[in-house]
Amino acid sequence: GSHDSFSYWVDEKSPVGPDQATAIKRLARISLVRKIMKKWSVTQNLTFKEQLEGGIRYFDLRVSSKPGEIGQEIYFIHGLFGIKVWDGLKEMNTFLEQHSKEVIFLDFNHFYAMDDGHHHFLINRIRSAFESKLCSVECVEYVTLQYMWEKKHQVLIFYHHPLYQEYPFLWPGNKMPAPWANTTNVHKLLQFLETTLEERSRYGTFHVSQAILTPRVKTIARHLIRGLKNTLVHRNLPMILNWVKAQKPGVMGVNIITSDFVELVDFAATVIALNDLLLEDDESAS
Repeated sequence: GSHDSFSYWVDEKSPVGPDQATAIKRLARISLVRKIMKKWSVTQNLTFKEQLEGGIRYFDLRVSSKPGEIGQEIYFIHGLFGIKVWDGLKEMNTFLEQHSKEVIFLDFNHFYAMDDGHHHFLINRIRSAFESKLCSVECVEYVTLQYMWEKKHQVLIFYHHPLYQEYPFLWPGNKMPAPWANTTNVHKLLQFLETTLEERSRYGTFHVSQAILTPRVKTIARHLIRGLKNTLVHRNLPMILNWVKAQKPGVMGVNIITSDFVELVDFAATVIALNDLLLEDDESAS
């Protein structure tokens, strides 16, 4: 999985998003501030298509309306506005049309400046984009690849808002817990990932290990021009990747792992290779 999957493009000319504090919104009237914000808002370099081609199958999505804009259009957001959600969904659907056995997880986990009308608009967009590819809510343990292929389903949507109850194809957010370490220290991050795996629900949910470091205000102030990638990610990714290599998948092991700038190391290939351990277990059992 990728963290803030959509943030490969953010619009530094647009107003700052409603996910930011009032003080930041005031500061961001200065265009230089928005340029700096962009360095800290972008957590991926690859488009959805490129991420899909690189093996990413879980997408972490934050969305917002544009306050003051006429209509109910919804955009991706991380400090600054990204592309329209509809454009991203269409791009993903094109990939799925060409790869009928691939399955993706779309996790809509943060909503800003959205009333029920905006939510219904977005949910209808999701339905229009994927139609029969959408997998209705089931017992998590039933949803094997075999099950998905038989039903010709390819998309699981997780929707962290009470309106999920009105639509059979929206999975509740609590089926996709993603504990967040909120630290700049790689050793604390790895300890947190270990602890939350030990506490992971044995049955009934998926589980996201967020292998990401989060800048504090003073981190940003100290390294203003360098941005997230040069300050935190480059230096610590090798250690994070070593942790990934040491993991075991399966019950009480890792399930979904997300990272920033997934193309900087062999992140996707390393995570995918963990599945070979499950095959080895199956062979030794039989």
